[in-house]
Amino acid sequence: MPESRLLSLLTLLQVRPQWSGAELVDRLEVTPRTLRRDIERLRGLGYPVDSVPGRGGGYRLGRGGRLPPLVLDDEEAVAVAVGLRTAAGGSVQGIREASVRALTKLDQVLPLRLRHQVAALRDATTPLDAAADMVDAGDLVVLARACADTEMLRFDYVDGRGRTSHRRVEPHRLVPTGRRWYLVARDIDRADWRSFRLDRLTDPRPTGDTFVPRNPPDAATFVSSAVGSAPYAHRARVIVHAPAHVVRAKVPPTVATITELAGDRTELVTGSDSLEAIAIHLAMLGDDFDILDPPELVAVLGKLADRLHRGSMAHRSVSSDETRCASGESAL
Repeated sequence: MPESRLLSLLTLLQVRPQWSGAELVDRLEVTPRTLRRDIERLRGLGYPVDSVPGRGGGYRLGRGGRLPPLVLDDEEAVAVAVGLRTAAGGSVQGIREASVRALTKLDQVLPLRLRHQVAALRDATTPLDAAADMVDAGDLVVLARACADTEMLRFDYVDGRGRTSHRRVEPHRLVPTGRRWYLVARDIDRADWRSFRLDRLTDPRPTGDTFVPRNPPDAATFVSSAVGSAPYAHRARVIVHAPAHVVRAKVPPTVATITELAGDRTELVTGSDSLEAIAIHLAMLGDDFDILDPPELVAVLGKLADRLHRGSMAHRSVSSDETRCASGESAL
């Protein structure tokens, strides 16, 4: 049937950047004349199918042609855009990145009149949950598009000490964590890779200049390492007697770097401005561990253990007194 053949042709054009006419004829089992007619039908439906002349030419789906065959009226388009913006800033695992990708695609084709409606709904809405650092969904769209198009960006950034700077970057990837979003990008002026917290980033502006990526790092690993080894007053290295996947389930990637070792052991590197805070979090892991450094952490853990022991003994003493009172014995 022509309709099913058109969908097959559209699917083929989406899965590869370019097809030769002969390849499409062979895949669809049609004549060259039928293929040309189907190409024109897709163009008539609004899909920008480009013809590439010369040897090695063929057909490719032009910019904006990757949308599925879906038609939305104005109200539906606004509802989808608002829903995607909400999901992009929410805390539901597994849908935020997809929401940003979908919102970026929708933003490319949303008419101006509908953009105003989406913005009005956004401005009139106040989320109750403030557990996560809020990020403007419009900024996410700008950053995601710049990553996809390898387009240089400018923005203002406030570091952890409150200092404002103007940055020029080559964006690579957006990385969401439990509470925050990060942009992994190559800082042009510093000639090095950086991770930027999006809640500290303002007014991202595409420059119109594209770039060729230069040995980009694995974004998730880069953010985990950068955040886990931030310039805290204290840095701790610990061997946890548990497999890496068990430790990762208990320790967010934003607070530590986790490395799998042999024998179901894991190296955990973390930092804090307080050794007591590190000691408490290690105690809450529920697994045995060995301190590699700093040695001062061992003493802090010892004091914490003594404090916990005294607390448990005091509880036993109170419980014993209450039992004697209940049986008529004097606690004096």
